[in-house]
Amino acid sequence: MYRQPSIFRRFPRLVAAESTRHGGVSPAPYDSLNLGKNTGDDPANVAENRRRFCAALGFSTEQMAWSMQVHADQVLLVTEAGGAEGYDALITGQPGILLAVSVADCTPVLIFDSKNEAVGAVHAGWPGTAARLVEKTLQRMAEAFGTEGRDCYTYVGTCIDECSFEVGEEVAFRFDTAFKWYDATRGKFMVDLKKANTAQLQAFGIPDDQIEISPYSTVLDNVDYFSHRKEKGTTGRMLAVIGLRIAD
Repeated sequence: MYRQPSIFRRFPRLVAAESTRHGGVSPAPYDSLNLGKNTGDDPANVAENRRRFCAALGFSTEQMAWSMQVHADQVLLVTEAGGAEGYDALITGQPGILLAVSVADCTPVLIFDSKNEAVGAVHAGWPGTAARLVEKTLQRMAEAFGTEGRDCYTYVGTCIDECSFEVGEEVAFRFDTAFKWYDATRGKFMVDLKKANTAQLQAFGIPDDQIEISPYSTVLDNVDYFSHRKEKGTTGRMLAVIGLRIAD
C-alpha cells in the first residue's frame, strides 16, 4: 500500500509515506489504490482508497490537507485540514495535519524541519522543477518557521526516471546542463528531475546524508506505481504525504 522513507524513521511522531498502486478497490485501468480525485475513476472508489491509506498511517481523511495542483510555483501555508486550489506545495507547523501531494510521474519532495517541527510537501513536475519550487518552499519555511538547511531531513520521491523522460527543446532549455542531455538516437533531450530537485535541497544547505532519493521509477516500476506517460494518461494517482502526530 505504501513505502516509508527511511530518512524519517528516527522521528517517532513524524508520519511520511508514498503510496503505491496496491491495496485499494479501484478496477482497471485505475487498479487498485487510486488516490486521485481528478481521474475517470468512480469517486466512491477514490474515497474508500483514501480512507484506507490514511487509516493505515493513523490519520483520517478529515485530517488531510491538499490542493488542486496547477504545475505552478505557489506555496500554501496550511493552518487547517481541507482542500485548496492553485498550489503545488504545502507547508505547516501544525501537528495533526497530513499534507498530501498527488503524483503519477512528477516528483514528490517531502521536507521535515526537525528543530522547528515543521513539514513541507512539494509536487514538482517539470514546470515546478524549472521554476525552482523546492527552493521557494524552503524559503517560505524559513520565513514562516525559521527553517535552516542543517535541520532538514528530506525525501525526493518516486517519479519518471531520467532515461524515460524525453522532452523537446522547448522544455530542455529551462534546465541547466547538469540535469539534461541530448539523445541523438531518439532526437530528444532527457531530463533528470530527481537530480534537479536534489540540487535545490543542497543549495539550501541540507547535508547530503539528510537527503534520501527514491530508487524507483514510475515508468520502469509501473507494476507498483502509476505512470501518466507510460499509461497514456488513463491511470490513477499516488499520494506522497507528511505530517506530525499530535503529542500525547
